[in-house]
Amino acid sequence: MFKSKQLISIGFFLLFFCFSGSVCANQEEDYKDLEIFTDVLSLVRSSYVENVDMEELIYGALRGMLNTLDPHSSFLTPELYEEMQAEAHGEFGGLGIEITVKDGALIIVSPIEDTPADVAGIKAGDEIIKINGKPTRDIGIMEAARMMRGPKGEAITLSIQRLGAAELQDFTIIRAIIQIQSVKSDLLQDHYGYVRVSQFQDRTSHDLKEHLLDLRQANGGSLDGVILDLRNNPGGLLDQAVAVADLFLSQGLIVYTEGRDAEEQMTFAAQQVGTEPEYPLIILINAGSASAAEIVAGALQDHDRAVILGEQSFGKGSVQTIIPLSDNSGLRLTTARYFTPSGRSIQARGISPDIVVPARLNVSQKRMGLSLREEDLENHFQPLTEKQTEQQEKSTELTRKEKGDNQLLHALDLLKGINILKYGKPAA
Repeated sequence: MFKSKQLISIGFFLLFFCFSGSVCANQEEDYKDLEIFTDVLSLVRSSYVENVDMEELIYGALRGMLNTLDPHSSFLTPELYEEMQAEAHGEFGGLGIEITVKDGALIIVSPIEDTPADVAGIKAGDEIIKINGKPTRDIGIMEAARMMRGPKGEAITLSIQRLGAAELQDFTIIRAIIQIQSVKSDLLQDHYGYVRVSQFQDRTSHDLKEHLLDLRQANGGSLDGVILDLRNNPGGLLDQAVAVADLFLSQGLIVYTEGRDAEEQMTFAAQQVGTEPEYPLIILINAGSASAAEIVAGALQDHDRAVILGEQSFGKGSVQTIIPLSDNSGLRLTTARYFTPSGRSIQARGISPDIVVPARLNVSQKRMGLSLREEDLENHFQPLTEKQTEQQEKSTELTRKEKGDNQLLHALDLLKGINILKYGKPAA
């Protein structure tokens, strides 16, 4: 989750104001540490066996400094800073994955839908062991991102360790310009809206509102329920997460943040203007739902506005501020933690679904006698008749296409159950 922040310049000259002896003593220690840095810098420049570019030395020192912090903080060279700005607008070069670092290992948070990585079969939770044969251990997020980005049409090989697999799997992927359509939608069985948000970009809330309006109009002006799919959504912009949650809430707290600076103590509340109708809402999440996706799910769960269905989310509960520097480089710095309206911190915990539904059936569930088989779920669908209309045929095709999506089928079944309780019969 990102915010932007303006900064005129950062240098190695610090101005200190001493208000107590202990503060001055601490600052003297800081000066000594800076002296060590400048001594080492001078020795490298004068005595290293080869001439070294000054900018490379400074950038290397900054990368090392940021790498001692949390996995989401990093130094951005001018090239990486420019790429990150492009990524926030939904177009960038690469493979289409969100990555993080855990205990020195490079882990895939989620592949972005319809990107080369997604098409190649990369999955959330995969560990990248090598990139083009080079080990990734302890290389850092931004260095890994730099290695994976490159000219469009070039091939890159990721050596992946997948949970449960005995050996590494090599995936050869062709780099592409990643153009992300963050919102997609469909009408399920005439009366129920399905909306997929794959990432939170600068127009996501606007696009989502238009999709929801189109779905209502296609269904005669109203919907009997909506499924909001946030599975494998790695997050994105904080303001867009707030705006998306605001679409479904007329009042109340959405999220608040806590950080060291006063400007990081922020609260975001819902506004009544532009709120969607009070139709039943189900949100789908899984282990690839992170950051901004967790803000939306957590806010709507706390306000009892939505039923959360699926699997435990990723658990990224921190806010990164993108800070531009004077030479067009930048910092990606963790500046705050965020909390759901009820005060829950999601960091390293994630959002727990109200109804746990695995992506696929497993043997233990079948042995428990739970009615989770696809054929059981299909019994809830309207049977085919000779008088079936063209729109019903379209809906049946969609149902058939989504037949293997266990979580979506459960969500649709739940919406039908809500309507049975509300009206005494399913929507006709």
